[in-house]
Amino acid sequence: MKLCAFADEASNELQGQIDALKRNNIGLLEIRGVDGQNIKEISYEKIKEIKKTLDENDIKVWSIGSPVGKYNTDDNFERQLDEFKRLCEYADILEAKRIRMFSFFSKNQDEVFKNLEAFCNACPDSVIMCHENEKGIFGDDIEGCLKIYQNFDRIKMVFDPANFIQCGVNTLEAWEKLHKYVDYMHIKDALEDKRVVRAGYGIGNIERLVSMYQKMGGEVLTLEPHLMEFAGLKELENGESIQDIPVYPDNNTAFDAGANALKDILNRLNL
Repeated sequence: MKLCAFADEASNELQGQIDALKRNNIGLLEIRGVDGQNIKEISYEKIKEIKKTLDENDIKVWSIGSPVGKYNTDDNFERQLDEFKRLCEYADILEAKRIRMFSFFSKNQDEVFKNLEAFCNACPDSVIMCHENEKGIFGDDIEGCLKIYQNFDRIKMVFDPANFIQCGVNTLEAWEKLHKYVDYMHIKDALEDKRVVRAGYGIGNIERLVSMYQKMGGEVLTLEPHLMEFAGLKELENGESIQDIPVYPDNNTAFDAGANALKDILNRLNL
C-alpha cells in the first residue's frame, strides 16, 4: 500500500512538508497549500519551482487537493471554471493524474449537475476528477453520491470516512453502496460527537475499510489527519475547530501521530 498525505497539516512551508513526508516514509503528496497559499492561488512560476523542489526530493504529486466545487452553485461560476482549467494545467506541470473536487453547497440537482457537466467538459482526458463526500455539499450522503457517479462517468470517488460520520452516515453502509466508484481513500476518522481523531480511534471502521479497499485493488491512501489547527483549516472546514485528544505540542507531532496510527493499521493487516 502506497501512502500519500496532505503535508500542509505538518508545515505551512514546502520544505517542512517534504521533511514530514520523508520522516514518515511517505512518497506521495496531495498538494493543497504551500506558504499560506491555497493551490488555486499559486502562480504558474511558483508551481514550476515547487515541481523542481519535489523532484529533487523524490516526492511525487498524487493529486491536486483543490477546492473545486466547494462553493455555492451561483458563486461566480465562470471564475470557478477558470480556476478549474488552471488547476488542470497545474496537474500537467506537477504530473498529477487526479484533481480532488466537490459538488457544491446546494441540494438543487439541476444546478449542481449543470456545473459538474461544465467541469467534465473542461477536464482533459489525462486527469481523473475525484469527488470527495464533503459535509454540506450535494454529495455528502450515499444518495447524493450515487446520483453523481451514476450520471457522470468521468467523476470517481474519494471516500472520506470522517466526513460520512459527521453527516450521520454509517461508513460500512456507504462503502457497500459506493465502493465500485472509489478511486482512492482519505484516511480520517471521527467519533460519534463528530470530533476527528487518529485513524482507528473513532467509529469510522478504518481497518475494515482499508482491508476491503486493498482487496478491490486499491493501492494509495491519503492521510488527512486533521488532528490540530493548521494554516487554512478554518476556511476548509467552514470555521470548525478540530482537536484530537491528546493535545499535541505542534503540527509536526500531530502529523506524525496520524501517520503512525495509519501504519499501525497497515501492520495489523500485513500491508
